[in-house]
Amino acid sequence: MRFLGIGDCNDLASMYGGLASQGHEVKVFIGEPDYQNVYRGILEMTANWRQELAWLAAAKEEGVVIFETADSGAQQDELRRAGFQVIGGSALGDRLEADREFGQQALRSIGMRTAKSQSFRSYEDATAFLKCQPGRYVLKFNGANMPRTRNYIGQLEDGSDVLALMAMYLHQAPTTDPPDFLLMQYMPGIEVGIGAYFNGTQFLEGVCVDFEHKRFFQGDLGELTGEMGTVVSYRGAEKLFQATLAPMRDVLAQSGYCGYVNVNLIVNEQGIWPLEFTSRFGYPGFAICQTLHTEPWDVLLRRMVKKDSLALPTKDGFAVGVVLTVPPFPYSLGYDDLSKGLPICFRPGMTQADRAALHFSEVEQMGQQLVTSGATGYVGVATGWGHSIHEAVVDAYRIASFVVVPNLRYRLDIGHRVAAHDWQALRALGWLGDDAPVI
Repeated sequence: MRFLGIGDCNDLASMYGGLASQGHEVKVFIGEPDYQNVYRGILEMTANWRQELAWLAAAKEEGVVIFETADSGAQQDELRRAGFQVIGGSALGDRLEADREFGQQALRSIGMRTAKSQSFRSYEDATAFLKCQPGRYVLKFNGANMPRTRNYIGQLEDGSDVLALMAMYLHQAPTTDPPDFLLMQYMPGIEVGIGAYFNGTQFLEGVCVDFEHKRFFQGDLGELTGEMGTVVSYRGAEKLFQATLAPMRDVLAQSGYCGYVNVNLIVNEQGIWPLEFTSRFGYPGFAICQTLHTEPWDVLLRRMVKKDSLALPTKDGFAVGVVLTVPPFPYSLGYDDLSKGLPICFRPGMTQADRAALHFSEVEQMGQQLVTSGATGYVGVATGWGHSIHEAVVDAYRIASFVVVPNLRYRLDIGHRVAAHDWQALRALGWLGDDAPVI
């Protein structure tokens, strides 16, 4: 098969590398200049993805375009109309993720309750709102590419910490490009995601439930990163899926959506409260889910574009991913001086299967040496599998221990909260199916 990967940062580099190692032809376009060295020396790059369309079209039904981001849906729709097989999302998917209020309205249209929220285009208006309606809020900026570190989960019940943050943002705000954000009522409960693959008309049969650890430090302290580690299972999610993603089928089909889609939720005694969509592959979610797949990516991707089967065979149990970083992650300032070009080495005793459980991200090959590249110090993710969360956690940290990089950092508590509380709490609330693993 021929695969053309299109994105800003080469987020699916590990997937592309696997496809190339299986003998498929792979070309990758990286839009952001600071990331154009990611997987240099490992993958074949192209400077203009549109110039590769003839190469892809020559493969006919064996040619697939993969988009990584949630801001190129219109281009994906255009390529589909031109007869190309495209996996990624759609223009509608982009809006579901980037325009948070639109996403919430879409969920309300299928009968879901949502937390109270208010959209704003100025910090002054948000300040006035908080003074009139004090309370605990979550600040979320719109836009698929907005830095997650600017989002904030309010801690004080009177909202004074969010109010103070508004004052700081107002002082720092540029004179152009007004802000675009919402304040959402804080909802206590279990944070969980439900994800599935959509082939343009229907969902594939495998549905995953995930528990992300978004804070930089263990104990859920520090910045909101994209993700520092995650627990995933393909068992027990059907009830949550039927209440959330399943009713979105017609909406997604009408837009031609083809790719992975996830909705993040808060679950408590009052029910389910949807927070936001992810209308693209998750990072590093795709690599963690891969740990539970019993078929390689080429089989799954071919099945999605051909629509000849809804099967997604997966393992029982759990997968755990631990994100490996170097300074200054989750920021980019100073990366060139601090960590770019660091050698990546491995402790002895690592098997071929162990190496396959490491999914590198911002790296490149320089001669015989793998080194850090990219712009933020996101080295990759170590994944593990187990019948229980504990077994999967132990396996993931065993894999992580093989990696030796100067100043390597990662959280040491991924999965602990899920094993100690979240999984059993979901079960007690009646949201886990009979096939859910017992921990």
